[in-house]
Amino acid sequence: MPALESYDKKLGYSYCLGVYPCMLLLENRPRSALRLLLSDISRGEGVDALREKCSSLGVREEIAPKALKRISGKDNCYAALAFEKFEGELKKDRQHAVFHNISDSGNLGTSLRSAVGFGYEDVALIRPCADVFEPHTLRSSMGAFFLLRLKTYDSIEDYLSAFPGRELYPFMLDGALDMDLVAPKAARAHTLIFGNEAAGLPAYFQKLGRSVKIDQSDRIDSLNLSVAASVAMYTFSRYQKKREG
Repeated sequence: MPALESYDKKLGYSYCLGVYPCMLLLENRPRSALRLLLSDISRGEGVDALREKCSSLGVREEIAPKALKRISGKDNCYAALAFEKFEGELKKDRQHAVFHNISDSGNLGTSLRSAVGFGYEDVALIRPCADVFEPHTLRSSMGAFFLLRLKTYDSIEDYLSAFPGRELYPFMLDGALDMDLVAPKAARAHTLIFGNEAAGLPAYFQKLGRSVKIDQSDRIDSLNLSVAASVAMYTFSRYQKKREG
């Protein structure tokens, strides 16, 4: 592999920052790992375990504190993995989360972490959207990205064409149905759809499925995207567990 460059969306690789996210990468996507970068080799058990895992997989290691600082923008990043970009394939018989035109990388990363936490491990992103491979997006997910089957589509129509006949629940401020009434009846293979942080979902999403609203105080205009997505995924997954248990 040639000398590593600062991250650019056009590159075929990216960087995973931090010991814990790096371990998740190695455990779930070991073939994608390209090179381990360390600030030094005296950072404790976490770094020792990371080095041992990379050694067993044949992943090259190098001490590169300047490169780490340049990539992370911080002085306290002690480890990173360069990895080859990849794309997953969503399973048709699982519950999906779709994020439409998300622009903020922190919101996206945090939402992906919640998706894993609440069992939505099949995720679709609809362009235009934040770059999921941008290192700070990945860091916001705390490595959850590597536990997902995630695919990016050019349009919502492309997603629907790939998964026809699913129960669709677009979350909208003017949604027609209360979430607590819809969630108990949702099939296992359903899709929750969340919109852009500022604009939400376009009005035509009302016709794509059964639009849903989250009951909230009128003292705020809306919930943060990652908060709303977390509330929705938790509520739906809770009823799924009750049904299966």
